[in-house]
Amino acid sequence: MSQVSAKPALRRDLGLVQATALAITDMVGIGPYITIPLFLAAMGGPQAMLGWLVGALVAFSDGLVWAELGAALPKAGGSYNYLREAFGPQSAGRWLSFLMVWQIMFSAPLSVASGSIGFASYLHYLAPALPAWGERAVAGAFPLALVALLYRRIGTIGKMSVVLVCGVLIGCLWIVLSGIPHLSAARLFDFPPAAFRLNWVFWAGLGHATLYALYDYFGYYNVCYLAEEIRDPGRVIPRAIMFSIITVGALYVFMTSSFLSVIPWREILDSKFIASTYVEALYGSAAGKAMTALVLWIAFSSAFSLLLGYSRIPYVAATDGNFFRIFARLHPEGDFPHVSLMTLGIMASVFSLGKLNEVIPGLIATRVLIQYLPQTIGFFLLRRRAPTLKRPFRMWFYPVPGVISIFGWLYVLGTAARGSLLFAFAVLTVGTSAYLVRAKMRREWPFVRVGSRW
Repeated sequence: MSQVSAKPALRRDLGLVQATALAITDMVGIGPYITIPLFLAAMGGPQAMLGWLVGALVAFSDGLVWAELGAALPKAGGSYNYLREAFGPQSAGRWLSFLMVWQIMFSAPLSVASGSIGFASYLHYLAPALPAWGERAVAGAFPLALVALLYRRIGTIGKMSVVLVCGVLIGCLWIVLSGIPHLSAARLFDFPPAAFRLNWVFWAGLGHATLYALYDYFGYYNVCYLAEEIRDPGRVIPRAIMFSIITVGALYVFMTSSFLSVIPWREILDSKFIASTYVEALYGSAAGKAMTALVLWIAFSSAFSLLLGYSRIPYVAATDGNFFRIFARLHPEGDFPHVSLMTLGIMASVFSLGKLNEVIPGLIATRVLIQYLPQTIGFFLLRRRAPTLKRPFRMWFYPVPGVISIFGWLYVLGTAARGSLLFAFAVLTVGTSAYLVRAKMRREWPFVRVGSRW
C-alpha cells in the first residue's frame, strides 16, 4: 500500500506565554529608547505624556478589533485574511488584501530596519571610535543575522522568545524601579508657558506625539500573523493582545516618568542615548554601559519578533493565489516560509543603511492608510455581512472601541507631516496600479465580476 505524503503545514507550537512574549518583544523594541526625545519635542515639554495616554487608548481600541478578528479567523497572515473576508474575497477584498501584502513588502523591512539602525546607534555608545561607515555596516548586517537565527522550526523560536522577553523586561524594570526613589513632581510638571493652550499648535503637537507613541506601541497584533502556529487561537490571541498592551502601556508611562525625574526634559531633547545617560547619571559609567548592553538585547529581540511575524504574510497571500507563487514555499524540513523570510531579511538589510528619522512617520502613515483604517472599517462590515461567523471573542463595549479606532487613525493621518502622507499615498497608488495590471492579465475583479461567497 503506497503512502500519501501529507501536505506541509505550519505547526501549532505556541501557547499563551510564548505568544504574549512575542507580542511584548515586538512592542518594546528600540523605539522608546530613541523616540522619547522626539516624543517630548513634539509638544515641547512633559505635556507630551498625554501622547502615551491617547496612543494607549487608540492601541487598546484597535487591539479589540484585532482580538475579535484574530479569534474568528485564526489564519496566518492577519490583516490579509481580515480585509479579504470583510470586503469580499472575489471583489474589493482581493484588491485590499493585495495592497496589504504590497505595503508589507516595504513597511515590514522598514520596521526591522528601525530596530537595526537603533541597535547600531546604541552600539556607538559602547564603541565611540566606530566610524559612521562601520555603524551602517553593523545596521546592514543585523537583519541577515536575524534570518540565520529564524531559519528553524517555530517551536524552537517560541522557546527563544521567552528568553528574549526576560531581557526586555529586565531593561524596562531597571529604569522604572531605579526611578521610583527619584520621582519628582516638580520635573514631571515643569510645563512651559501656555503648554495647555488648546489651539491648533497643541492639537497638531499631540497628534505628532501620538504618532511616536503608536510607533512604540505597534506590535500587539503580531500574534495574529502567527495564528496558524498558535494553540487554541480563539482563547490565546485575545489574551496575548490585551496582556501585552496593558503591560507595555504601563511600562512606557513609568519609563518616561523616570527619565523626566532624573534628567531635565530640556536636556532629554538633545540626548541620543537617553537610557544610557539616565543610568550613568544614577550609577556611573559602568552601569551606563550595562544598560546599553540591555538596550542592544531589546533591539535585537524586537527585530527578531518583527521579522518572524511579517515573514508569514507573503506566504499566506501566495498560497491564496494573490501573490507571487514562490513565496508559498515552505522549508522541506522545518515547515516555515523560508523564501519570504529571506526576502524580507535582505530588503531590511538594504533599508537599514538609511536613517531612523526618515522612516518612522512614513511607515506609520502607510500602515494606517492601507492597513489599519481599512481593517477597522472592514471589522464593521464583517459584523454585518457574516453575523453567523463563529466568534470565540467579541469586542468589549461594541461598537465604541471600533469607533475610537477609526477616529484615532484619522487623527493621526490628519496631523501627520506632508512628506509622510505623500509617501503613503504613493505606495497606495503604485500598489493599486500593480494590482490592476495583474488583475487585467488574470481576468480578476474588477475586470470580471465574480459572485460573492456571502
